[in-house]
Order: sequence, then structure tokens, then C-alpha cells
Amino acid sequence: MTLSIRSGRPYPLGAQFDGEGVNFALFSANATRVDVCLFEPLTGFEHARLTLPECTDEVFHGYVSGIGIGTAYGFRVHGPYDPEHGHRFNPHKLVVDPYAKVLTGRLRASDLMAGYQPVTLDDASFDTRDSARVVPKALVIDSKVPPCVSFRPERPWRDTVIYEAHVRGLTMQMPRLPRGKAGTYEGLGAPETIEHLTKLGITAIELMPIQAFMDDGFLTRKGLVNYWGYSPLCYFAPEPRYDHGARGVSIIDRVRDMVCALHEAGIEVLLDVVYNHTGEVDQFGPTLSFRGIDNASYYRLNPDRPRWYINDTGTGNTLNSGHPRVTQMILDSLRYWVEAIGVDGFRFDLATSVGREPHGFDPEGRFLTALRQDPLLSTVKLIAEPWDIGPGGYQLGNFRPAARFARSVRPVKPAAVGVDQLHHRSRRLHAERSRFLRGKAQRGESRGQPRRPFRQSLGQLRHRGTVGGPGHCRHAQTTNAQYAGNTASVTGDAHVAGRRRTRQ
Repeated sequence: MTLSIRSGRPYPLGAQFDGEGVNFALFSANATRVDVCLFEPLTGFEHARLTLPECTDEVFHGYVSGIGIGTAYGFRVHGPYDPEHGHRFNPHKLVVDPYAKVLTGRLRASDLMAGYQPVTLDDASFDTRDSARVVPKALVIDSKVPPCVSFRPERPWRDTVIYEAHVRGLTMQMPRLPRGKAGTYEGLGAPETIEHLTKLGITAIELMPIQAFMDDGFLTRKGLVNYWGYSPLCYFAPEPRYDHGARGVSIIDRVRDMVCALHEAGIEVLLDVVYNHTGEVDQFGPTLSFRGIDNASYYRLNPDRPRWYINDTGTGNTLNSGHPRVTQMILDSLRYWVEAIGVDGFRFDLATSVGREPHGFDPEGRFLTALRQDPLLSTVKLIAEPWDIGPGGYQLGNFRPAARFARSVRPVKPAAVGVDQLHHRSRRLHAERSRFLRGKAQRGESRGQPRRPFRQSLGQLRHRGTVGGPGHCRHAQTTNAQYAGNTASVTGDAHVAGRRRTRQ
């Protein structure tokens, strides 16, 4: 079939199906050209490559007739490959749409994704190998999906008891759970799981990251996986590994059904979200989405030498939430999870990072101001993890003045069960993290391990789950006994400790 493309519209961003075709729109301030590539969903065969014909207000856009729901696609973005000036465009690398709602599979790092020649360990080199075969594709969904209309519990903060949980860890060994549902969204929304949660007396479940995340390179090379999920890439798409069978666009229905089932039991659903960094890590990481679309816009770079990333998160990069288009993406993502999926609130991992401006943390900055002014997002539960490792990173009590965002950090009265314990928990985690990093570095040198760039080693530590905030401050391979001890040392009364140690 021969496809044609016309100018289309610069909005909304992403892929929008209107019943007759799909409009594609991608922001990039520094690209010179953008191609949309269409693939066979099952075989991954690229059957069409079309150049988006128009660019309006730094948004490349085009409309393709005759394609619809379930179309698999990705982008190739052209522009300068000039790391010294912050640009890392490489059209040989297929990149994932930041607004992708569904992916064809899990995100697993491969050396084919490197924009540079990995054998050289020189990020200024240029790699011409095609990465398409190892990159999951985005799927076009029905743009007219109705909002989640299930009953919302809307419990006040004073009556809120939060249970922090992992989709797989909570359900893998749940008694009486039907075969095939363990470790899935369906399992979390099953009557057996909900009965267990209800007996505990909790009123809200805070899910560790379910936005699609990376299996990092240092893990895949060892045959391991990212268990905890704090390595995000697609902020709109549900993580496919919790959907057995990876049955395409219907994953959205299963996530919505899970949320609705919990609501019917009077349980709110909060998401642990990681808008402070992405799974592309430092300059030695993959070119998989933001880096290849517009590295200089999406990430905070060293102003004196833009080849290097600012690393206030300890993971190798920091998302540039102060950029207006990045702010837009984060807000659009949050609204999507509330409107289309039905969630009731969010816990912001390393929230200080999303409040950073060029001059440092600013409670009146672009993102935090937009968040508290948003007519939808200002009505849901918002929780801040009030620190990062950058300058002036410890900001406990400084997320003001939005009551819901601030009360989880510095309430006039305890607004949720054990919120004062949460303050002490944050301090303990910060101290334990510093001690761990020092000890890890010393042990690495004593074993004669090769010296790596500092940003990369920090990124590896965090993605193992050994550093960071609540719920991911322990090594991924600790024994059950060690795990129990770690839980006792870091968990305050603000959350009911409810995670099971299971292997993927």
C-alpha cells in the first residue's frame, strides 16, 4: 500500500487517530528533519518511512491517511551530531515517541542503541548501525478513549493510610490468585488481592513505577532485569512486563480495570513517578528517545561544556523540567494518568529536581507553579520526596504553597497517618545513601575494577535499587533476611510495609 503524507497539525503532540488517519507531531527545537517510520506490529518490518512535511513552533508534524489503531511507529530525527555543543542527533537510531501510550514490548538496553561507537568508549564518535530491530515501537491508540468514570473514593488526608507496593512483588505469591494473574495488573485488581488490602485497613495503594522503564545495559549484560522500575523512558505508557502476553493496545483497558476495581473497594491509587531523570543515563547510555530527539532541550547540560550532563539525580542525567516543552510533557503525562486511567495522585521521586531552575531549586519555578495552578492536578493527592543530590538539594518543608503538595512534607497538623515519621525517614535515607555511596566506591577500587566516568557509576548504583528514595534503597540481590533488616531500618509509619521479595 502506498501511503501519502500532508502537513497535518502541530497539536496534540504524539500520534492522534481521527477515524481516517493519524496525525504525528514531535517537538524538537534543534532538529533539521524528522521521519516517521511505520512497522508491521508482529514482525517489526519497516514498511514505510515518511518525512514530516511541516514544522510549526518547533513542532514537526504530518498527517498520514489510511492507517489507524494498532499502527506501530517510531521516529528518526536528523540534526547535528555535535556532543561538545550538546547535540546528539543520529537518524540511524530509531527513537520512541515521548507521547507513546503503548509499546510493543519491554525496553531493554542494547549496544545497537548507542549513538556513538561503543567499542571505542568515545561518545564523540558516531555509530551508523540501525537500531530499529531492538527498539520497541509505539502503537497508535484510539484517541477518543472515554475518561475513567469509576467511583473515586476521594478520602481526606486525615483518613489516608498508604500502602507502598510493587505490582509484581505484591501479587506473585498472593494466595488463591488464579494462575496467570500473578505479577500482573489483572492480579493487582483481582478480588483476592483487594480482599488482602482491605483486611490491612489501608485506604490508598502507592504503586512503585508502572510508567514504561528500562532494563539498563549493565543489567542486561549480566542477564538481569530492572526490578524496581526507577529508570523511566515513556511517561504515558504502562510498563508491558506487568501485562502477560503483551496484547497491544488493550493493556490500557487492563490498567483502567485494575484502578476501577480498587476504587470500588474504596482504595485510592497513587503512582510513584520519576520525572527527575530518564533511563538514557549519561553520555554512555542509549540513544532511545529524548537524547536523539533534542538532547539540548530535554536534559540539563553543563553550561560551560554541554557535552556533559548535570547529574543532580545521581543517575547520569537530569530531566530539564524548567524547559517549557518538558514542563508541558510532564503535565500532559500527569493529566493523562488522571483522566484516561483514573489514578488519584502521585508521589514525586526526587521532587527537588523537578523544582530546579537554572539558578537552583525554586518553589515558585515553572513546573511547581504550573502544577498547583492546574485545575485538574491541583485536586489530586500530591506527595514530594523533598531532596536530590544537587546543590541545596535538601528542601524538606519548602514545597509551597499548594496545600496538598506541601502538607505531605510540612503540615500544620499531621495530615496523613505517620507523616511526621516520613520526615525522619527521609533524613535517614539521605544519610544511608551517602554512607552507601562512599562504601561502594571504596569497595570498587579495592577490587581493582576499571575506573568509569563518575556519572555512569552513580547511575549504575541507582538503577540497581541501592540508592534513592523510599522503596528502592537496597541492593537488588540481597537475601530475604537482609531485605527484612533493611525494611525495618528505613520504613516509618507513613507507609504500611507491604512488598514481597520475588525474582523476575
